[in-house]
Amino acid sequence: MDIQPYTSTETLSVGRPWLMSMLGIETNQSITLDLSKFSENLHWTEASKYQPERKLKSGIPLGKITASGLYAPYAAVTNEVQTLTVTGAPTGGTFTITYSGQTTAAIAYNATAAVVQTALEALSNVNPGDIVVTGNAGGPWTLTYGGQYLGENVAAVTTTESFTGGTTPDITIATTLGGDTATATDGSQIFAGFLFTEVSFYPTTTKVAAPLMVHGQIDVAKLPVAFDPTDVPAGSNTQFVYKV
Repeated sequence: MDIQPYTSTETLSVGRPWLMSMLGIETNQSITLDLSKFSENLHWTEASKYQPERKLKSGIPLGKITASGLYAPYAAVTNEVQTLTVTGAPTGGTFTITYSGQTTAAIAYNATAAVVQTALEALSNVNPGDIVVTGNAGGPWTLTYGGQYLGENVAAVTTTESFTGGTTPDITIATTLGGDTATATDGSQIFAGFLFTEVSFYPTTTKVAAPLMVHGQIDVAKLPVAFDPTDVPAGSNTQFVYKV
């Protein structure tokens, strides 16, 4: 009898671009997800009109809710949030923002949030996604840190104003939420592992079975949700090797 060897290969990048290696572990833990905890676009996407199922993205970090035993998105430490507010009703002029020794180009007093964000991202120490700016034209502007500053207690920015008009115009800066503080207490603050595959579900579904990956080599930059392994608290799953 001539028995030929059978060889199979698996391309991990198909649907799992964040997974570099399974570290020899080919089994995953079967879990149930609480779909009410997942958000559209961030965690799942709508299907086409011809395919009604929604699709959860693979690679989402998960934690286990103590009360229900169901799994939800891992609630990492909080990101720093700072607010810049223009006072004194200026009618013209510009200002600059300095972050960690780097100073932006001049920004108009009535700039939109997008303009402020673009100015910050032009700094050598700020990459796209590191600081997300929201708010109205002319402020207040809210700066939410993420990316390389995910979960970090960063120093507050400073500003230099060259305003005209108004009454003693200025910019006040407040830290509205400090980074590096765990706020969840329902169990989701303990990292359990990553959603191993994409998972489809119908819009009315409240729970769905899923595979939890508990070992692996992870390319953090390709995860669908920002994740900083240095911010994982004691008691979390540590059976991963990260490429940051």
